[in-house]
Amino acid sequence: MTLVENDMTIRLRDISELPGSLASRVYEALKEAILKFDLPPGLLLRKAMICEQLGVSRSPVSEALARLASEGLVDIVPQSGTRVSRFSMEEIHEGAFLREALELAAVAKVARERSEEQFVQLTRNLRLQKLLLEDEDYAGFYQEDDEMHRMIMRFTGYGRVVSVASVAWLQVDRARQLLLPTPGNVRRSFHEHQRIVDAIGRQDVQAAQFAMKDHLDQLVERLKPLEVERPDYFKQ
Repeated sequence: MTLVENDMTIRLRDISELPGSLASRVYEALKEAILKFDLPPGLLLRKAMICEQLGVSRSPVSEALARLASEGLVDIVPQSGTRVSRFSMEEIHEGAFLREALELAAVAKVARERSEEQFVQLTRNLRLQKLLLEDEDYAGFYQEDDEMHRMIMRFTGYGRVVSVASVAWLQVDRARQLLLPTPGNVRRSFHEHQRIVDAIGRQDVQAAQFAMKDHLDQLVERLKPLEVERPDYFKQ
């Protein structure tokens, strides 16, 4: 599916492939396009065009946009329209702060209480990361990176931790897509993951928290130059 806005061709996923209600499918298609920068920050979203391209009425589109607005991915301005939200470093720092609080608590609990099977799953994930790094499959690497963090949060046994952390991290994860996956950065991330998993294996709570904090802090530091490099993507 494509939208054309300001001479820009924008691809939207075919929602017939997606599960759930019509509104949730529209939401998923738009969210995916926003996170991939197919719908870039600042772009005006016209409901009529979305309806036409996805073959839906205005109601599910309005519901989807309201949900995206609640997550900070779009800005709905009465009498002005809906635009893909621009970044702010304040929101990125806030998201990183919330995610860090959750992940430090999670990794401490997992390091203290992890089962042997949980540790096996983490080390298996780490081996897969290494193979993807050697193959220079950076997209695959980042998928397994994300899965490692989700795994640690799932291992706490608290069902809502993953979803709460995902919402908190949304703006950071979105901004991360702008970072070019250089071999040096990916390799550093892998070594940071190794330190986290090694500490969990030793059941060293303090070392696990220290390694996780260092890992999360490094990503935020890499994001800071984006405000200067891509000012059109940031709120003025």
